[in-house]
Amino acid sequence: MYEKYGQFTDGKWHKSSSGETYDVINPANEEVIGQASKASPVDVENALNSAKKGLEVWKKTTPWERSYIIRKIADKMRQKKDLLAKWMTLEVGKPFKEAKGEVHGAADIFEWNAEETKRIYGQTVESRFEDTRVHVYYQPVGVVAALVPWNFPLVLASRKISTALAAGCSVIVKPDVITPGTVMELVEICRECGIPPGVINLLSGDPPSIASQLISSDIVKKISITGSSRVGKIILKQAADKVQRVTMELSGHSPFIVFEDADIKKAADMAVTAKFRNNGQVCISPNRFYVQESKKDEFINLFIEKTKKLKIGDGMDPDVHLGPITTMKRLNEIEQLVETTKKEGAKVLLGGKRPSGFNKGYFYEPTIFDNVKDEFTIMRVEPFGPLVPMLSFKNFDEVIERANNHELGLASYICTNSMEKAHKASELMETGTVAVNTPVVALAEAPFGGIKQAGYGREGGSMAIKDYLNVKYTHLGIKG
Repeated sequence: MYEKYGQFTDGKWHKSSSGETYDVINPANEEVIGQASKASPVDVENALNSAKKGLEVWKKTTPWERSYIIRKIADKMRQKKDLLAKWMTLEVGKPFKEAKGEVHGAADIFEWNAEETKRIYGQTVESRFEDTRVHVYYQPVGVVAALVPWNFPLVLASRKISTALAAGCSVIVKPDVITPGTVMELVEICRECGIPPGVINLLSGDPPSIASQLISSDIVKKISITGSSRVGKIILKQAADKVQRVTMELSGHSPFIVFEDADIKKAADMAVTAKFRNNGQVCISPNRFYVQESKKDEFINLFIEKTKKLKIGDGMDPDVHLGPITTMKRLNEIEQLVETTKKEGAKVLLGGKRPSGFNKGYFYEPTIFDNVKDEFTIMRVEPFGPLVPMLSFKNFDEVIERANNHELGLASYICTNSMEKAHKASELMETGTVAVNTPVVALAEAPFGGIKQAGYGREGGSMAIKDYLNVKYTHLGIKG
């Protein structure tokens, strides 16, 4: 499946200069999908030089022309939705229907940024002097290194690539070794739609070594990373040596708060949808469930009832709701966290084991805990899997304080029929995003990102492109 691709530089696909490859595994059956090209240091250097040349072409391309090409990419992605979705299901394991939803979301991002490229406005500031003028310009920051994770490979690559293109930057995208094919297919679509050689480049292979070489280069002026807080801190330290601009969307540990005045049935539906998207392997997945005392039992019963109806299996099966965990390593970590949670005193209400009937594949049952306390490990460590700890609370002030008592501040969820509580909670939550009575968080038209140790900078909306632009001011004397 990977033979026609490889490393992408100078507008062409190339095999690795070393000839090395690595296996890509289907997590649903543990079979090798194929061998993907593994970039060498020479390949990285070629990508850097290619991006440098591409930048000179693309930054001189008019905004309207850039917009036209970016929109073509969005249209082409929709045309190839089944192919892109199949790549994701095979590599990540997410259900095919869910993968198709991701394709549409990614295409929306390209479409949004096709318009943003025409909305890069400068400013004219009234000068204090009669014979001078003050002009403010926005110019592309330069070559962008886009470091893309595996859990939403298409959406997260699209956020970085399309925003860079809209700003007039060239980009080097590095997909995760788990999902190279998905991003390769996206880059091929960009090529087919007329992106000039060098403007988009792709490096597949060992993430730490590729990222380190990119960041150490004087050619790279900006890094955009989606990943864990641990990796983000490493990248940030490396980038500091060259004072490179960094956008970081990192780990999350989202609280999900259900007030007693909420529609409990709707809240349970919302919780199941948000929690089990991509089997909980989502940075914005709700991981800490706080339900007001009077409604806790009702909410838990409804949640369990709905969860029992979810079918586990290969994502290519149209009836499947929950695919596998993406790697054996991740599956082992989830199992260990479940055992730790039980030892700390939690009660398993549902799940807590690998499902029966699967001889292969990294599957794990959705697992619901009761009798959980705030100091438990599962309340501090991002589970990144189908694990649901349930806790109760007495009043508004108490739950806000408990929900905010965490180093990560990416997203939070609020369920209430009180407009007063909705507004007040939204204002008080220490997260970059708040979802009230909806499981939907990430939208092309909205600024997405976190605070605290969940990162900084924004992807999406009208704010994102500013992180890919330099601000220049000219004080112009009009008399020679």
